[in-house]
Amino acid sequence: MNTRPISCDLHDYLEIACLYGYRVKLTLTDHQTVEGKAVDTLTSAEKREYLVIDCGEKQQIELVRLKKLHVLTPNAKFTEVVF
Repeated sequence: MNTRPISCDLHDYLEIACLYGYRVKLTLTDHQTVEGKAVDTLTSAEKREYLVIDCGEKQQIELVRLKKLHVLTPNAKFTEVVF
């Protein structure tokens, strides 16, 4: 699995999604999809970065697993980011 951190400009989109509480649909590198509200980003003690998404319960998605983020919230500042 890729362990390189994502670029700063892509990380900014995640921060914006969390700041505004956007509802998002994530496509992961294994083609699985996850939908929910972007809540926060965090870094573990092992320096792994995660997006916290609330889809009924909070789930941590490692950023290196992200393939695409599609914003479901109307009138958002952006609509899609490809990692």
